[in-house]
Amino acid sequence: MKTKLLIALLLAIGLATACSEMVSHPMDMSQALENAASKADHEALAKHYEDAARDMQLKADEHKKLLSHYEAKGYLYGKRALDLQSHCRGLVNAYEKAAQENLEMAKLHRQL
Repeated sequence: MKTKLLIALLLAIGLATACSEMVSHPMDMSQALENAASKADHEALAKHYEDAARDMQLKADEHKKLLSHYEAKGYLYGKRALDLQSHCRGLVNAYEKAAQENLEMAKLHRQL
């Protein structure tokens, strides 16, 4: 009986942890944008956007490597190879677009 209770408790904790909200930004962006008044505030926002762009570009580069692997060794993945390639292409495009948008936001804040 105690073993079943322990297993149920561990599963509940695992589920709660998996479903918990992950913070994507280290700061509250809406609050930071509303309160940005000085040059230093805008400089901090620009740095944040540049850091985010760098992270997005690193993820895009990682998926480019995976894509080239899936294209070169697609035979290892059988029918899933095309799905994996398509998935990686989509992620590369999304991450590169996000990186570009973050760089544009950084540029905008540097001008303020």
